[in-house]
Amino acid sequence: MRGAHAVPVLAVAVAIAGCGSSGTKLSSPATSTTKTSLPPKLSPALSKAAANYHPKIVPTNFSDHVTNPYMPLVPGTMHVLVGLRDGAATRHEVTVLHQTKVIRGVRCAVIHDLVTQQGIKLEDTIDWYAQDRAGNVWYFGEATKEYSRGGTVVSTEGSWEAGVDGAQPGIAMKANPKPGPTYRQEYRPGVALDLARVLKVERTAQISGRTFHRVLVVHDINPLDPSFHERKWYAPGIGVVRTIKVGGGHTETSHIVK
Repeated sequence: MRGAHAVPVLAVAVAIAGCGSSGTKLSSPATSTTKTSLPPKLSPALSKAAANYHPKIVPTNFSDHVTNPYMPLVPGTMHVLVGLRDGAATRHEVTVLHQTKVIRGVRCAVIHDLVTQQGIKLEDTIDWYAQDRAGNVWYFGEATKEYSRGGTVVSTEGSWEAGVDGAQPGIAMKANPKPGPTYRQEYRPGVALDLARVLKVERTAQISGRTFHRVLVVHDINPLDPSFHERKWYAPGIGVVRTIKVGGGHTETSHIVK
């Protein structure tokens, strides 16, 4: 997300590209077209790691009441982030719905993420999360749609649901996040293999004219698109307050305003 001071796009791209970690591949909403293609090939090491990923999911160990300080999901809560996507003003509305969905026997919280430009819908996504007894927030999937300027769905690429087509849940936020090794956020072969790594905890961060304390900085990568890098800032009691994302020839920044 954008901070109190503007960050030049070139500087953003260079800074992000020099780090490692996950997310969804960016595409230009004005030119996206629905397409079918073979999954990209992974390196032998990544392929082996992905093939050996089989988290043990015991439904009684999970709850749709997500209270992790860095990712609290309180039904009825909505956060608004604004920024730029390829130079065009963008608005994200992230709402925790008063709904749940059962996936692999686990009751999950339901999140609605809407992305618009000048009131025109570009992306409409539903995400599913649940928290385990230790306080880790698990990501159980997403149903995403990208739209043309004319309102037609042009892509559902990146959609997945744990238990369907070999997909497995991953960890969206650790119970006690601290700098360390990369961890898996999602897993569906050839579709969703995002990884993340905690970089640091900033004592304070100035974002949108506000001061946030103990801000967690996480870096994401997408092994299916080596050009993709995303950095996210999380504030306790709120969640994401800033993002910077580059990949596939696109750049996107956002910061919280509500």
